[in-house]
Amino acid sequence: MRDEPSRTAEAVCLFRATDQRRASGERIVDDPYARLFLGPVARAALATIEATGRLATLAEQHAPGVITYVLARHRYIDDCLAAALHGPVAQAVLLGAGYDTRAYRFASALHGRPVFELDFPATSRRKARILEEHARELPRADVRRVEIDFLAENIEDALASTVFHRGARTLFVLEGLAMYLTRNAVKNTLARIRELGGAGSTLAADFWYLLDSTDLLSTAYRSSASLLSLVGEPIVFALHPEDAGPFMRRLGFDIVDLADAQELRRRYVRDGRNVFPGNYVLEARIVGRE
Repeated sequence: MRDEPSRTAEAVCLFRATDQRRASGERIVDDPYARLFLGPVARAALATIEATGRLATLAEQHAPGVITYVLARHRYIDDCLAAALHGPVAQAVLLGAGYDTRAYRFASALHGRPVFELDFPATSRRKARILEEHARELPRADVRRVEIDFLAENIEDALASTVFHRGARTLFVLEGLAMYLTRNAVKNTLARIRELGGAGSTLAADFWYLLDSTDLLSTAYRSSASLLSLVGEPIVFALHPEDAGPFMRRLGFDIVDLADAQELRRRYVRDGRNVFPGNYVLEARIVGRE
């Protein structure tokens, strides 16, 4: 529900926290700060996973792979950010930031470049309170928090009250958000991104789509959209990877890389975990700004 902190954002944070129990070479994501944002129930779940050790690892390896997908998605976008920071990118904009910790994990590489974190007010405010409580545990970072209702407001207006530099080279991140927006809201957000980004600006985003197989696992996955409605965060928007190219081109983007479940597993998984299909991540370049 939009007037309460996002439950799925906390679940995603829990997933990142679970990977810390692994050896560094087996982690998909290395996020030592994720556990800071967990409430009592999530902390109890994390403690149980950590206590069960090998049993939890075996369960993950034989699970459908939703957790592993979330981790691989995050790692993919981490890599996009790392690559951008090696170049002249001036700023990063995280749309639907949730409990993202990239501003702190990449603080050294950012060298003071600002990170704009946009999210629904309830989630943004809870994050701000937690960050204030743990300020001494975090590296210094230039984070500009912006409250927005993505279904009713546009990101251009939201960023207008900040020191965002329109036309500067920017990395935009749309992670774990598009699936919860209407098609019009997704199109409007992408159109605003194209208008705001300067030459060399890129977008890293993930999308959800319906699996059309008749097997039990795919049927259960299709039902997940209805299940998320019960916590007030229904899946609304879907975009099949075969349709992503034309869709993005119509909005002024060229896809430079697209990683589906199989590709994410090849790139990032070293211990046999599955990556569930039905989601993918892409990197796209804003066209016409070279």
